[in-house]
Amino acid sequence: MKGFRQPYPVPGVIWASLPIPALLIDESGAILETNPAAELFLNASSRNLKGQPVFDRVHIDAQMDEAFARARANQSALFINDVDVTSGEKPPMQCTVQIAPMADDPHVLMLLISPREIADRLGRAGAAKTAAKSAIGMAEMLAHEIKNPLAGISGAAQLLSMGLGPEDRELTELIVEETRRIVKLLEQVEQFGNLRPPDRRAVNIHDALDRARKSALVGFAARMKIIEEYDPSLPPTYADPDQLMQVFLNLIKNAAEAAGGEGGTIRLRTRYDLSLRLRRKDGPGKALPLQVEIIDNGPGLPPGIAGEIFEPFVSGKENGTGLGLALVSKIITEHDGWIAVDSVPGRTVFRVSLSVAPREPTAREMHKKDAG
Repeated sequence: MKGFRQPYPVPGVIWASLPIPALLIDESGAILETNPAAELFLNASSRNLKGQPVFDRVHIDAQMDEAFARARANQSALFINDVDVTSGEKPPMQCTVQIAPMADDPHVLMLLISPREIADRLGRAGAAKTAAKSAIGMAEMLAHEIKNPLAGISGAAQLLSMGLGPEDRELTELIVEETRRIVKLLEQVEQFGNLRPPDRRAVNIHDALDRARKSALVGFAARMKIIEEYDPSLPPTYADPDQLMQVFLNLIKNAAEAAGGEGGTIRLRTRYDLSLRLRRKDGPGKALPLQVEIIDNGPGLPPGIAGEIFEPFVSGKENGTGLGLALVSKIITEHDGWIAVDSVPGRTVFRVSLSVAPREPTAREMHKKDAG
């Protein structure tokens, strides 16, 4: 490319450690350097990106030429909040874009792209924990104050039905059916208020997925097509196997209901992605490289609730309780993982991100430790 500079010298450790996509842009608008996070974001190597016009590879819904000119003219950083950014291969995501001139060369600009997805996911995880605590008191009250009278109502209706004709028996059957439905709802609320910590151990993600898939295929997903796209090389995660299976079963059920249950398609996909880390307040970032995606071809989430879908009592279904996804989010949060959703008409992806199980010491290492 005409006027393209030689590679720009940047501090290697700091540059590679930046957790957000960063690019250096020369005066002609060509890419000089990209950090590893930018390579992942753009799905291209630094070698292939160098020399390319930046706006051929990054599409930003803002007047970027004007923003670049202002940053160079004023020699000061410039922030653009809440703009859609995409590499052209992925759906646009809202980001904060920062532009700053380099101190030793005012013509070279650093472009930082901060996806809001990570912040939103962290916020949703924290909100789910807060909502879970608020729901616990309600769960206890509902369980003790409502379930017992309902059992009495159902039993009385069943006794009455014995001496009634067919027409009147339909009414008592309706009472029994409705009481069972309410009891089932209360049991979901009880699960949401369960304070028992997960019994975590090394778990094969594919075993938990397979249990959920088999259970779904003999029940609510009997007419669905479920496609498995697994990475068999994934190491085990650190989880409660029963709770993990419940998470996957709930997500598959949600996907089946969204796809209509009549000939829809669900994809179960696993992969390894080292770019995701969860930074805790009391320690360093924790990698969440194990990715599980449950993908359906339904109509997508209603736009009005997409950002609140993991909160209790928020549902896009006509008769939904809004507790299934809230329970899923609570379990994943208690496993120090993340859950996120990307939804457009015809494709909804629920993505669960989990950590790798701690490596158990080998017999040789144990012997060496005992000998020491």
